[in-house]
Amino acid sequence: MTPNRRSSRIRLLVAEQAARRGARVGVMDVCTAAVTSLPVGGAGMSAMSPAAASHPLCSTDDISERLEELQLTLGEGPCVDAFTHGEAVLTPDLRTGELHDRWAVFADAALEAGARAVFALPLQIGAISPGVLDLYAQVPVRLNAEELADALAFAELATLVLLDARIDATGAPPDDATRRHVEDLGGYRAEISQATGMLTVQLGVGVDEAFVRLRAYAYAQGHRLTDVAADVVARRLRFPAGAEPTRTDEDT
Repeated sequence: MTPNRRSSRIRLLVAEQAARRGARVGVMDVCTAAVTSLPVGGAGMSAMSPAAASHPLCSTDDISERLEELQLTLGEGPCVDAFTHGEAVLTPDLRTGELHDRWAVFADAALEAGARAVFALPLQIGAISPGVLDLYAQVPVRLNAEELADALAFAELATLVLLDARIDATGAPPDDATRRHVEDLGGYRAEISQATGMLTVQLGVGVDEAFVRLRAYAYAQGHRLTDVAADVVARRLRFPAGAEPTRTDEDT
């Protein structure tokens, strides 16, 4: 199949998914269409940046949601590697010994969450790389050449959607639901960034170290990173220098 025919077919699948929702095409439509077209059980997407806090964009089910959160919290996994190196990371079986050495914590956590295979595809156009599309399966699976080409086409389309490129001829502005979704994502990212900034003051460390401490606490407590960030911003959780984090019930 030629690249143009493949791209057109993928766009049609995603447009049909959006039509079923009765809304403008969004990243969730890309993830959902990918799951129905490929031998995977779920999909998730995260916005990533070397200069700001990364955050999940969407997920099709509980397992994919957990995988996005795990990689964000741990700072390791196929999603992180795909973004860092700018190339697809294909993991047909997480039980491979080599992967346990590569992602010592993530591999076990992902298996516990219910994933057995993970495929991470960077969202990329030229030098622009706004995030990663993750696909997972609950059984070991390998993508053949056609399936991989389709997966990459979904990632390409996801990049266009994420960058708000015009993928249809209507020129219609974002609907209210899309606008609220974007605003929610902005709030998510801002809260993590604000919490990280507060930790730089409390701990007397740089931004990178503060973010590592925030992630480490979230993982150790089994909490979502966004929930921990919210507690820090609301001053329900403090990280005193040289002491264990402390909680208070006061919202000041």
